[in-house]
Order: sequence, then C-alpha cells, then structure tokens
Amino acid sequence: MNFVNREKARQIIDHFPEEKILVIGDLMLDKYLWGKVERISPEAPVPVFEVEKETVNLGGACNVANNIAALDAKAYIIGVIGKDNNGEVLKKLLKEKGIEAVLVEDEKRPTTVKTRVIAVSQQLIRIDRENKDKLSPEIEKEIIEKIESVINDIDAIIVSDYGKGVITKNVMEKLLSSGKMVFVDPKPSNCHLYKHITIMTPNRKEAYQCAKADDEASVEEVGRTIMKYLEIDKLLITLGAEGMALFEGDEITRIRARAKKVFDVTGAGDTVIAVLTLSKVAGANWKESACIANFAAGYVVGEIGTATVDRETLISLIPEENGIISLS
Repeated sequence: MNFVNREKARQIIDHFPEEKILVIGDLMLDKYLWGKVERISPEAPVPVFEVEKETVNLGGACNVANNIAALDAKAYIIGVIGKDNNGEVLKKLLKEKGIEAVLVEDEKRPTTVKTRVIAVSQQLIRIDRENKDKLSPEIEKEIIEKIESVINDIDAIIVSDYGKGVITKNVMEKLLSSGKMVFVDPKPSNCHLYKHITIMTPNRKEAYQCAKADDEASVEEVGRTIMKYLEIDKLLITLGAEGMALFEGDEITRIRARAKKVFDVTGAGDTVIAVLTLSKVAGANWKESACIANFAAGYVVGEIGTATVDRETLISLIPEENGIISLS
C-alpha cells in the first residue's frame, strides 16, 4: 500500500515553477459555439441552434502546454500551424498564457480547428477543419531544427500525438537522442514510433488499439503487451470511471477514480500527462506522480470544455491520506 498525502503533494507541487517542459505535437484551436435549441427547422427534421456566444481555447498539444503553464511551470511548444487567421489567433492565445511558442508555419495546410456546438451543457456536434496529409520533408526538417534550438533548456518532453503529421520517425529519434525523459500521449496508429520512450499514457480504447487486443483481454494483459512491444518498463493506462492502472516493471498498481462529477472528458488526457510529467521531474516517484495526476483529471472532467487546474486548487483536492491499491 502506497500513499501520497497533502503534505507530500505540496512538497512536490511547490517545485513545479522550477520546471521547464517541452510539448511537441499537433496544435489545435478549439472553438465553442454556445446557445440553445428551442425548435425544429421547417427545412429538415433537424434542431435549430441559436448561437448566443462564441469562445476559443487552446486545443490538442496546446492544451497540454496550457495545463503546464496553469501550474506555474515553463512550457515550450513546438508544432505546425497554417499561415491563416486561425493560426494568428492560436499564437495570440499561447502568448497570453505565457507559453513559449516555437512554431513552424506551413502555407500549404490550414491551422487545425475543432468547433463544438453546445446547448444547455450538451455537445450537439463537432466540426473539424484539418489537413492530415504527411508533412513535407522541408517542414519536418524545420521541426527538428526547432527541437535542437530548445532541447538544452528543458527538463522533460511531452509528445502529444493526434496523428496530424507532426510526430514522425525522424522527430521521435531526435527527441529520444536528447537523453531527456519522453512522455507520450499516443495515437494508436503511430504506436510503432514510441519504442524506448519513458512512459506512455493511453486511455483504455487507445491501449487496446495499440495492443491489437480484443475486448475480452484484461487491462493487465494489454499493458504487458504494450510494454513488451515498445521495450519500456513504465506505462499508465487511464480507465475513466475505473481510475488508472500504473505499470512499473512487473508491478501493477490500480488507482481509483477521483471525479465527483463528470460534465466533459475533453482534454482530461492532456491534464494527466501534464501533471504526471511535472510531478515526476519535480521529484515524485511514479505512484505519487500518477496519483496527483489522477486528482487533477478528476477536477477537469467536472468542467465543460478543455480545462486546467492551478497549483493551490490541485493541492486542495488531495486529502490528508490517499490510498492506492496494489494488484501485485
């Protein structure tokens, strides 16, 4: 039985402002249309959505960096945007959050935008504008140059892979050659790129896809399959209402879910990997890191849209004693 109590968590979280984390991956702008539905269209049997307001947030890998910045650590971000208005909006948002943006602009592809239509706290539809074509060799070369420009300034790396083209074999080789810890929030179709990383943080669906496992396989079987394939000895699988499963070598630790209410799971994985990474580089062990990340995730799923948590709130979420149940 292992514990992280509030006093220990505070000691760890107090070190967050000293840490510098590089986030690399697929950058997105999240747009939200908020409104109401009160009638059906006379043109077709579909609801009429009346827009009351529109907001924009950092999405994709940008939300990981936003989580890091919200915890008072220094966040660097590398990725690709288009030479368009949405790209300018994204750059402005990153600057407002104090995130060091080391961006590559590609005039041949648009900035990725996800628009969510929400009525009475319910998401009705999501509209995606994106280009998932393979990046050109020139753009990939620019990304690697950007990595080289900041790698000596950072303490750890987070790969936030949404499969939009930024994470390639050459990019991963460059990151791994740095000697820094590499934390990966995966895209299952790119699982072959993640060999020899420090840790991966898939959700249940992603883990089963990475392992090519059927639904009858146990989480333990799936985790061991992934670890063997990637040649890693650490893995964290997030399991929604069932919490998390942390794999350390031959040991498996279950951590129960901490969410008191669930409005929106958007961005929960971003919060998990951000807090896990910060906790680890701040001196926590893996169980303590996963436990603190679990509390952070339990908080953000209670908010609508991509959300973050600050340090004092995070500390307040952790009780005087927190039990972790070991399965091995």
